[in-house]
Amino acid sequence: MTVALLALAIGAFGIGTTEFVIVGLLPQVAADLGVSIPSAGLLISGYALSVVIGAPLMTAAGSRLPRKTMLVLLMAVFLAGNALCAVAENYALLMVGRAVAALCHGAFFGIGSVVAANLVAPNKRASAIAMMFTGLTVANVLGVPLGTALGQHFGWRSTFWAVTALGVVGIIGIITLVPRQPVPEGGIRGELAVFRRPQVWLALLMTTLGFAGVFASFTYIAPMMTQVAGFSEGAVSWLLILFGAGLCIGNVVGGRAADRKLMPSLYVILTLLAVVLLILVFTAQAQLPAAITILLFGAAGFATVPALQMRVMDKAEGAPALASAANIAAFNLGNAIGAWLGGLTIDAGFGFTSANWVGALLALSGLSVAVVSGTLDRLSRRSGMHSSAVEEFPVAGAR
Repeated sequence: MTVALLALAIGAFGIGTTEFVIVGLLPQVAADLGVSIPSAGLLISGYALSVVIGAPLMTAAGSRLPRKTMLVLLMAVFLAGNALCAVAENYALLMVGRAVAALCHGAFFGIGSVVAANLVAPNKRASAIAMMFTGLTVANVLGVPLGTALGQHFGWRSTFWAVTALGVVGIIGIITLVPRQPVPEGGIRGELAVFRRPQVWLALLMTTLGFAGVFASFTYIAPMMTQVAGFSEGAVSWLLILFGAGLCIGNVVGGRAADRKLMPSLYVILTLLAVVLLILVFTAQAQLPAAITILLFGAAGFATVPALQMRVMDKAEGAPALASAANIAAFNLGNAIGAWLGGLTIDAGFGFTSANWVGALLALSGLSVAVVSGTLDRLSRRSGMHSSAVEEFPVAGAR
């Protein structure tokens, strides 16, 4: 089973690299294509919005296919999008390539989360999801910094060619290592039915706000570190490695915490995320404190991921694939919202550190939703209802 999880992690590594590597290349892309850094930052928002659209559509389209087959097809879309980015000669074509690559993202992680959870015992499900997402964290430790360095030395297009090659490795890994998966039962109607549950929507909102907090700041880490903390452009790659190391730590710790006590772990992690972002407002003024805070930022930001993914799957019990993909879309909707709101404060003249204030407020908003959701759980248990069978929204014509 560990080998199968490794194969999922390989695919996650390729997708994670293409999503985040643009952060380290923003100055080069902006200069080469003649756009501002906030405009180049919209390449992150465009990717994220395409994930939001593609996650439910691609998952629904493959609802009658074996899950392994669907994962291979999704990686093929990933290849096409990154090849288009590599040959893009203008901003518009690069945006289109990013959007195509992003179509596979939500469905891959959504379906992959369900596959990973089904490969292990029930009390290890969050840890299994975390193992798959290890590919995403390693992408930040190795893929993003190496891709940034490659782009700085050989041009940013070379990075996208390298990412395309990663996609080939991902497809081979899935074909050879992931066991055959059955065709999901219930079809698209069963998957859609879980969206009548209020707790599913609260879980999605929690994810959106929490990760909007992460990306309000992370999108502008490169210019924040070079123009405020005083690091050189070459040091950005090392700072991204440090951030990625934090992601790895947070991913493992967050998965284990979620397996023990899901909601309490979310309360603590979202609080820590808000606190770290507030601290970064001040530590960004000096190099050593900034570097330490970036490590903590990565840990707090990604510790939320296994818990948030497990939460929506729990609340979508019985038909989790589409809800799981929708949660990946929620992560990326949060990415887009956070990058946009952070860019607004920077464009308004409040400086690059102002994005950290925005991120902290968004994280606290996610915490508020988590508290509401947890309170509903306790009320449901007191009234004798099963914790996963929260009252559904009424359907027209139902009695």
